[in-house]
Amino acid sequence: MNILAVSDIELGFIYNVQIGQRFKNVDFVISCGDLPYYYLEFIISVLDRPLYYVRGNHASKVEITTAGERSSPWGAVDLHRRAVCSPQGVLLAGIEGSLRYNYGPHQYTQAEMWWMVLGLTPALMLNKLRFGRYLDIFLTHAPPWGIHDMDDLPHRGIKAFNWLIQVFQPTYHLHGHIHVYRNDTEIETRVGSTTVINCYGYREIQFNFQEVNRPLPDMQSSFGRRIKYE
Repeated sequence: MNILAVSDIELGFIYNVQIGQRFKNVDFVISCGDLPYYYLEFIISVLDRPLYYVRGNHASKVEITTAGERSSPWGAVDLHRRAVCSPQGVLLAGIEGSLRYNYGPHQYTQAEMWWMVLGLTPALMLNKLRFGRYLDIFLTHAPPWGIHDMDDLPHRGIKAFNWLIQVFQPTYHLHGHIHVYRNDTEIETRVGSTTVINCYGYREIQFNFQEVNRPLPDMQSSFGRRIKYE
């Protein structure tokens, strides 16, 4: 299974009809935020594939286009505070935004992030009952605490995301928000069973569908210990 992940910056070779050839084998697209709606709609229309997204801290409340006002990209699925199953059977969930630093839209405190992450728990537990696993891809704009993040307030990681990774062990945690300007910047980190990837610009991800349906025999005990601790 092939996934195209995009985030934060528009790229000329993607905003181009040739992406229909370059990414013709993509099964679905993920946007980690801070991309204009017209850019995402272009990707959807040319590739004709599902697109799942969360908003970044720089997302506009409304975009004005030739077709009128947009409050979301047409044809895309907003994953903020939602857990969904893709047509291919991939389990996804997401949280938008970053830490609050100037009271702009899509900014939250650490406590608010905890509240939203915990709000996903019932849906993830239901996934375990229905599909035998909690989550395959966790999609966010901001990174986890201490992983790919920075020291300044706007770019600090989210502590609740570390908890979700530890407890539910998705195959991937995809995020954006942290711009990459150097070739030696760490953009992929393994945390237990989860691979955390910074999708700034774009990333092509090969997702082994057999891994999607992997058994997780030790998850229930891990979840129980964590809930008791909290």
